[in-house]
Amino acid sequence: MISRRELLQNSAMGAFSIAGGTLTQPFRPSRSPGETITLAVMGVNGRGSDLAKEFVKFPNVEIAVICEVDDRVVSKGLAAVASKQTRIPKVEKDIRKVLEMKDVDALVVAAPDHWHAPAAIMGLAAGKHVYSEKPACHNPYEGELLVAAAQKHNRQILQIGTQRRSLPPVQQAIAKLRDGIIGKPLFARGWYNNTRPNIGHASKGPVPVGLDYALWEGPAPELGYQANYVHYTWHWFWHWGTGELGNNGIHSLDVCRWGLGVDYPTRVTAGGGKYRYDDDQETPDSLVTTYHFGDKAITWEGRSWSPRGFEGSTFGIAFYGEGGSMVIDGGNYSIYDIKDKLISTTKGPLHETEHLQNFLDGIRNGAKPNAPAVEAVKSTYLCHLGNIAYRTGRTIDCDPRTGRILHDKEAIALCRRSYRPGWEPKV
Repeated sequence: MISRRELLQNSAMGAFSIAGGTLTQPFRPSRSPGETITLAVMGVNGRGSDLAKEFVKFPNVEIAVICEVDDRVVSKGLAAVASKQTRIPKVEKDIRKVLEMKDVDALVVAAPDHWHAPAAIMGLAAGKHVYSEKPACHNPYEGELLVAAAQKHNRQILQIGTQRRSLPPVQQAIAKLRDGIIGKPLFARGWYNNTRPNIGHASKGPVPVGLDYALWEGPAPELGYQANYVHYTWHWFWHWGTGELGNNGIHSLDVCRWGLGVDYPTRVTAGGGKYRYDDDQETPDSLVTTYHFGDKAITWEGRSWSPRGFEGSTFGIAFYGEGGSMVIDGGNYSIYDIKDKLISTTKGPLHETEHLQNFLDGIRNGAKPNAPAVEAVKSTYLCHLGNIAYRTGRTIDCDPRTGRILHDKEAIALCRRSYRPGWEPKV
């Protein structure tokens, strides 16, 4: 196990050392298929309600608790499960009280990014299984803590919400890629495009009635309430979010890294800016990041104000090899030869049923998660490196064995954050 001293030493040097990525979770004793699994969902304004709605479609799964700091959106979570279960979930604002409840088997983390790793670590320590939304962590330091927590509390299942890892067509596409369908893959591209609105300018003001803003902030240092922080637009502030790269870029970068079979880059560059709106957004609305892995590379491009992407898709992944190319779009993938002739197209649905089933199978019979912490955190680290390269305005050099940032104190300092006293994540 990684010692606390090692974690502190590594984080002070900008380390992200999970080299090799072989941490595994041993099987738990089997549970009866007829035994009900009870879940607590943290954050139900958006993804949490979506996940609750999907989880209760499975037999013998119930939402026991809705953990939500804003009274104004609790009804979304209740409505998400009302048609599928007769049990009315308890409502609780404080995650610490939820984790004390003995009738909760697993925690679903769908709060903002700054909560993902701290809440998951708290859940594992409390003996709960954890399904956490992507990105796995708000910064590299938290990622290392999360991997260490998954190893320490290895009787619990931890699944991260990069659901393409469980999607059968994508699994099939990656298997064909590994079998040489396009020859040796040398380069991968991911992209994401959207038309997000102007978030405007806002000044500090009173907290709305019903919102426990202190609990919403949680582990993040206190920052006065501002109307365009809550909800969702927190993504575009470094204090809470990870920009579009961590919000949606993680999905394509995870598949790019998976398909190329790479872990840590040697060099990262980023270019872009905030061009479209004059508003309070801090993160770029246009960004291109490139990751070099010696003999292979990955590029990601995102624009949050223009919907047109590559290959006729707003979101996608493409692999380019010595003998052809492969394009993945949702649950579909197409293969082209080296002369750009279409060889085949395979179509399938884009959903997360298999990913949630994989998590539940882990709880019931010890099935290994398809998106364990060690893999999810490596992919998330690519997002952090891209953001750090953008924020510093220069190329980031890394140790390819550990992911450690080299020779750049300013970049290393961005590998971790300060925490509100009493909320520091601990393994």
